Amino acid sequence: MKRVVVFGLLLAAMVGWRPQLHAQATLLLEEPYSYDGAFAGTGHSAVYLSRVCAESPVVLRRCKPGEMGIVISRYHGIAGYDWIAVPLIPYLYAVEKPDSVPLYADTKLVAFLRAQYLAKVKAALLEDAESAPRAPWYELAGSAYDRTLYGFQIETTPEQDDALIRKLNSAPNREAYNLLKRNCADFVREIINFYYPKAVHRSVIEDLGVTTPKQAAKMLVRSSERRPEMELQSFIIPQVPGTKRSKPLHGVLDSVLLAKKYMMPLALLHPVMVGGAEAAYWLGWRFHPPQDAPVFDAMRGLETPLPTEQRQAYERLLNDVRRSEFETEPAPAEWARLQAAAEPGLDGAGHPLLQVQYGGKTVEVGLCRANVLPAAAPELVQQLLFTRLRLQLKGGSPVRASEKEIATGWGLLQEALSSEPRRTAGEIAGK
Repeated sequence: MKRVVVFGLLLAAMVGWRPQLHAQATLLLEEPYSYDGAFAGTGHSAVYLSRVCAESPVVLRRCKPGEMGIVISRYHGIAGYDWIAVPLIPYLYAVEKPDSVPLYADTKLVAFLRAQYLAKVKAALLEDAESAPRAPWYELAGSAYDRTLYGFQIETTPEQDDALIRKLNSAPNREAYNLLKRNCADFVREIINFYYPKAVHRSVIEDLGVTTPKQAAKMLVRSSERRPEMELQSFIIPQVPGTKRSKPLHGVLDSVLLAKKYMMPLALLHPVMVGGAEAAYWLGWRFHPPQDAPVFDAMRGLETPLPTEQRQAYERLLNDVRRSEFETEPAPAEWARLQAAAEPGLDGAGHPLLQVQYGGKTVEVGLCRANVLPAAAPELVQQLLFTRLRLQLKGGSPVRASEKEIATGWGLLQEALSSEPRRTAGEIAGK
């Protein structure tokens, strides 16, 4: 155990730092999940405006000191509105304060947090909150539980922000969604072009004339190369551990070219056309989100991504913990069993928690930085923190964890491990 602590302290000392978000408009490119991930894979797009806030979900104003801005996007079938604005932290995590963001969230907790937050949104948009039960309200809150997001941030002026507020507040805001001509990416294109005319446009060849989220981001990156005044910076908002990972992003063409179920029939019918399109795609149409970009943290802003060598070192440390601290089943299996029977809730300060059946009674386990420690049952917190770190340290590209986030998680795990003598898996499960 001594080796684990010493190496942990050394790694924690290597943590880097990056400044807070400073740009005023950010294109959010969001990975697909569920049916979208399995079929089209185009994902979703929205715009984060750090100087613009919401008087209500459909009325904009300038932000007051301390406010973090809003995410605005076009939606289909939500209360009859074309666009809706949601504050940044609720949009990403379905909670109102950064210190309430859960460290780990399964589908049950996500549904609970969304219901808590969206009740307020429905009350602001509908006279009868039950009048639109089948509307996709979940799209308005907790996006980072479902997918990883990529940010492409650009500079704007306060005067431009004020002009955008006047424009959106004065124009009709009635639903006009159209998959081919007025989708979420078209709305993003309109907002970005308001600040930088002709920065984003459709592609007749790559996306068959349909604006896709990936195309919007690609055009913005290319425009920034010709317009240094944009001061474009890319970053990643990682998916919160605990739910199934989202899928890679595609445009219309690469959805076809990279999917065997579409490609094989087309190759048989039109081999020359498909061959030419595929060659052009590999030569210049491809676009991938940033691979080593800063990683967003709700409390600390943008941070240095975790280098591969540090990830591998932490993995070795975590394996030492598993061998020395968990006697039978791996911690993820124990935590999954406990979590399946737990019920989500909120503590007195509004922070999320789980009510777990443990040792014949109900024990509350805090789920965010503000309430995870100290714990009434440290063994349960050990399972939670070990499982979270294990998921965060999974390899892949792009890097989805920062140096400081992993160091913080490692420190929390060490504190939980040192708080009380260990118990067996059977005791932890209440058997």
